[in-house]
Amino acid sequence: MKYSLFTVSVPEMDLEEVLKKLKENGYDGVDWRVTAIPTDPEILAEKPSYWRNNLCTIDIDKVEEKAEEIRALTEKYGLEINALATYLECSTDPAKIESCMIAAKKMGCTRIRVNALRYDKEKGYTQLFAEAVSGFKKVEELAKKHGVKADFEMHHGTITASASAARRLASHFDPQYIGVIYDTGNIIYEGFEEYQMALEILGPYLDLVHVKNAMWVKKEVDGKVKYAADWAPFTDGHADFERCFKALNAVGYDGYVTFEDFSAEASDEKIKNDLSFIKKIVESVQ
Repeated sequence: MKYSLFTVSVPEMDLEEVLKKLKENGYDGVDWRVTAIPTDPEILAEKPSYWRNNLCTIDIDKVEEKAEEIRALTEKYGLEINALATYLECSTDPAKIESCMIAAKKMGCTRIRVNALRYDKEKGYTQLFAEAVSGFKKVEELAKKHGVKADFEMHHGTITASASAARRLASHFDPQYIGVIYDTGNIIYEGFEEYQMALEILGPYLDLVHVKNAMWVKKEVDGKVKYAADWAPFTDGHADFERCFKALNAVGYDGYVTFEDFSAEASDEKIKNDLSFIKKIVESVQ
């Protein structure tokens, strides 16, 4: 297996700073966060955060223009660009999806993330599924054109929260061009199926594994105290990493494992400790 970090996890670091840290700690690659960079002065004045003022982000409007520069910077530290992780959806922004594929090709990167659709009870699952199939047909054509694979993530709140739901959508496409990202934290929120069964369900569509942790806690939701999922440190959540990596071994997965960590731990410590923690588990289940 190889190990990468999705840069959403380290919002206060700049691009070169995170590459230095990844190299120092023994990672093999990086998954660059690619999205619009805010221009609102109030947001830019905020303390860096995961979803608003994230400094470890490539501007999607300049990703083609910056592709060669980012490739050179990444290679300077002996790392691979494992993925360009966008927040684009399959049925929107075809020009931006193509732009990210062109940029990925320039960077020597083989995959980008293109999301499935969020569930909307006003539209309903049947309509959303049809829209997603139609959208990914266009994405698949772009993937064939540029030789860059498009992966969608198993993510709570979407129509592909579980492995079963993800396979149903993915099965309409060639796994050479459309793949699935299995996520150990998102399935705690929604969509958990027994690890090995889930991986077997995904079959040839399993293209990337995200590792992070989550847990169910009592907190206020919509004015009521109830149990709800929240992010957790790698060492203190509900994900069973030992069972997960045994299952990955069982299905023969030897690709990239990409780290995400939305806990309160400092970025330097996350980069160091998360990899060490997971490597020990991987070694123990060989």
